[in-house]
Amino acid sequence: MKDILKHLQIPHNGDLPPNQWVNNDIKPVESSRRTWTFWTYHNFSVLLGLNISNYMTGSSLIAMGLTWRQALAAIITGNVISVAVLLANSLPGAFYHIGFPLANRYVWGLYGSLFVLWNRILLSIVWYSFQAWIGGECVYVCLQAIWPSIETRIPNNMPPSTGMSTAQFVSYIIFMFISLPVIYIRPHKLQAFFYISASIIALFIIAILAWALSTMGDTGFESTISSVDSGDSGWKIAFAIVSTIGGMAAGILNNDDYSRFGRKPHDVIWGQLIGIPVYGILCAAVGIVVTAATQNRYGEALWNLPNLLSAVMKHGGSGSRAAAFFGGVALTISQVGLNVPANALAGGFDLAATFPKYINLRRGAYITVAMSVACNPWKLVNTATTFLTVLSSYSVFLAPMIGSMISAYVLVMRQKIKVEDLFPNHHTESIYWYTYGVNWRAPVAWVCGIVPSLPGFVVTIDPSITVPVALTRMYYICFLTGAAISAIVFTVLHCIFPASGVQSFVKTAPASEVLMREYRQQWDNSHSVEALVEEPDKA
Repeated sequence: MKDILKHLQIPHNGDLPPNQWVNNDIKPVESSRRTWTFWTYHNFSVLLGLNISNYMTGSSLIAMGLTWRQALAAIITGNVISVAVLLANSLPGAFYHIGFPLANRYVWGLYGSLFVLWNRILLSIVWYSFQAWIGGECVYVCLQAIWPSIETRIPNNMPPSTGMSTAQFVSYIIFMFISLPVIYIRPHKLQAFFYISASIIALFIIAILAWALSTMGDTGFESTISSVDSGDSGWKIAFAIVSTIGGMAAGILNNDDYSRFGRKPHDVIWGQLIGIPVYGILCAAVGIVVTAATQNRYGEALWNLPNLLSAVMKHGGSGSRAAAFFGGVALTISQVGLNVPANALAGGFDLAATFPKYINLRRGAYITVAMSVACNPWKLVNTATTFLTVLSSYSVFLAPMIGSMISAYVLVMRQKIKVEDLFPNHHTESIYWYTYGVNWRAPVAWVCGIVPSLPGFVVTIDPSITVPVALTRMYYICFLTGAAISAIVFTVLHCIFPASGVQSFVKTAPASEVLMREYRQQWDNSHSVEALVEEPDKA
């Protein structure tokens, strides 16, 4: 058994002693892997913004009772707030080149950070499953364009309770296999894939908008963007804003995993500052306009892009089938570009940090994919489950984590991090050991951040429960209140009950700019992952 475990161990960089806290995929990034430029972050933002989930944002807000103007205003406000919080939480990665697992250790403690990682791993697995099923729907469009009779070509042996056909399941499996080669690519080598996939999805969005408007006819936009304000929409708009932010909460939490690959900090900041809100807002606006322009033609508002492409094929000829095929290809590529970095790689990083001796990024990413199948995504998508409602509202629990991370870096640590103590040889030597490996201030701040929103959260799960209106409205702004409360409590607790090791380091360490420069030089003198994997003896 010992020989087997030894064989499964991940090789370590010679500059870092092997221990339970670090491996090559979660260590600080050296210059050879800091390859993401402004355009890399811009193109990644295109994939995060121009996707089916964002396209459908308007549908949920309009169904909530908002007019299209109110929905669009909420989307714009939510995206602006999101990018501000995201950039604030990406600073440790941009300047110290450390990822999300390491950054959480100075917040929660060496062992306490595992709680945050486990939460993020769960989200990675489930959301990979969910987005992969949507990707399968895009593949199904392509197959349907080639073989309109695909449902008879592939006999359906699935029971009705699954909510899917055998052809749909086959499409899902095809998408899963398409994603596997992309997962194998190391993050610092994804630039070419980002360029290609971002260009394809951007062209598709422009094409479908132009097609919808040019073929709309004299019927106009009908009810989708001619609805009237029903009144009492103030709190609905607030909830819509926070819902928009909440959709990005998981990505905001672990953004250090990507900001650490930035060539320069301003590449990280400007690439995301320009890209994320622009494309997120644009995609939601296009979703509203295209749905409004096509609803009279097809007799209903088709918010789901794969469904819209299927309708195009149903009501058109061979030319429509060709257009739907290429549209399905574009959406499939978009889903791969979104799902692999946002979920597969995110889960890979966190699993690598949880078991650094045995799991590296690639192993962790493939484990995430394998475990996602167990989530039965066809059930999540095709049935209204309480589980999906919980996941959609999970920002209640993520926002306080984000608030503590930002306040820890900016206010408590004053942008000074003793990086080597994030992966010590002996844990008791680390200033981030705190109390038995847990910084008790973090869980206290987290609880304080979630408590005000819990009654409203419970009501969304079980509408039969009655709570005061004020508590329901507190849930409507749960991301903002949760992050703010947690940030304040975390900072105050560190002021009243300072951690002696951290406090001493912050007072005596050089200026943060000096520390950042010294650590960058230290990482640049270390071996790259490729040197170790491809030339282990030389490394």
